[in-house]
Amino acid sequence: MAHLRSRRARVLAIPVGLALTASLGFLPGAASATTAGQDRATTATTTAVRADGPKLSYVVNTTADQATVKRVKKAVVQAGGTVVIAHAQIGVIVVHSANPDFAKTIRTTAGVQSAGASRTAPLKSASTTEVGKPEKVKEPKPAAAAKNVAAGKEPLEPLQWDLAAIKADKAAKINPGSKKVTVAVIDTGVDDTHPDLAPNFSKKQSANCVGGVADTTQGAWRPYNPDEDYHGTHVAGEIAAARNGIGVAGVAPGVKVSAIKVSEAEGSFFYAESVVCAFVFAAEHSVEVTNNSYYVDPWMFNCTDDPDQKAIVDAVGRAAKYAQRKGAVNVASAGNSNFDLAAKELTDASSPNDTTPVERKIDPAKCLDVPTQLPGTVTVSATGVQKLKSYYSNYGLGQIDVAGPGGDKYQVPELPAKDGRILSTMPEGDYAYLQGTSMAGPHVAGVAALLKSKHPDSSPQEIQWLLKSQADNPGCPTAPYDPDSDGDVDATCAGTKHVNSFYGYGIVDALDAVK
Repeated sequence: MAHLRSRRARVLAIPVGLALTASLGFLPGAASATTAGQDRATTATTTAVRADGPKLSYVVNTTADQATVKRVKKAVVQAGGTVVIAHAQIGVIVVHSANPDFAKTIRTTAGVQSAGASRTAPLKSASTTEVGKPEKVKEPKPAAAAKNVAAGKEPLEPLQWDLAAIKADKAAKINPGSKKVTVAVIDTGVDDTHPDLAPNFSKKQSANCVGGVADTTQGAWRPYNPDEDYHGTHVAGEIAAARNGIGVAGVAPGVKVSAIKVSEAEGSFFYAESVVCAFVFAAEHSVEVTNNSYYVDPWMFNCTDDPDQKAIVDAVGRAAKYAQRKGAVNVASAGNSNFDLAAKELTDASSPNDTTPVERKIDPAKCLDVPTQLPGTVTVSATGVQKLKSYYSNYGLGQIDVAGPGGDKYQVPELPAKDGRILSTMPEGDYAYLQGTSMAGPHVAGVAALLKSKHPDSSPQEIQWLLKSQADNPGCPTAPYDPDSDGDVDATCAGTKHVNSFYGYGIVDALDAVK
């Protein structure tokens, strides 16, 4: 299945009707130039600087010390750039420049380890392509809703087959999660006024990071357009919709959820400077889990043999690692292209997605889906009601850590659920079905939050180990994998009953997490 490219493409959900962990060092290292050469090389040329190119955003990665960052900031200005923000704690500087030679010039500065444009289109670019809308669902009539509530369920919970699939309904009766645990939804924003989200929403841990600088003013974290930027609200409900007699329930209905908005107002692009801001903000606001259901635009895969893309991998990798060092478990969706991420070669025909895509061959050993394949990130594949890999989900031996319900239109549940996709919250009090690895990731993030509630002193690495050790692995299918029944084998599962390419260590188990 070709990877979808549109407003919804970067967020890894499929609306109704649509069908290597690298061993890179992301922590700032030693200076790249000798002290004797620094005074001579710390500033760019003082000759006339060109400014006749498109105004782009750049990430400049330096050694993480105040003196070096200060010198490089001066060099940025002399090279025709404007410093937007400097994250000195990880050595990442966000810059705007119209100098077409800016990246080449700044890379020669002492202390600069990588630098590159985070986009190929000028700032304020827009996408006009649309994808089909989700299918909205209304709450049942009062009598039916009251009957469900009396039976210990939320009004729409009978339609949520996914909760029972990972035993989250049973887990909630033992431990719904702690209010001391927060999951940050790094996404398109969250409508915190939704009645299912308001009880568990953490405003003090929410922000708008679009452009690279955190804005914490009231409501800045909400979607720009509720009719288009619904993705983050759907994700938030899957994680922590309250058990309050309204609508649906989340996997961890007792934990807090926050919103860190990173998608552009025009086009819903997720650029590196915004994602770096989000991870740093999460790290410095005591977030325990981050949910990442997107990939960093404009490249589906960022290749480290390209200087611009290498800078993106470096900048986002440093920020994600910083969040981990501060105690956050980073969970990321694997993608919706039915790619074997462990293959020797892949074809990306849709990058860069903010200008003109050019088909290219991808070497997975050099090219990463960011943040999904960053070291230390929990990479999640999607399953349907039959505990079979969803037809769209990426997979790969050694690439997938665990799996979670993401929905699959070809796997139809028994009544009363009726629909094989995932039902959750939408902006302005609505509910709707979506499917995608975007929906699988939040289920895993919810279980991670339950584990953190049960084991508050555990490190991110220990939480990951528990996720894997408690997961239930259905093993590779015994029959040919042909979910759409067209006679063609759509993917091949490799590995063992315990660890394989479809499910990693298995489908997460919420009940085990709280026992």
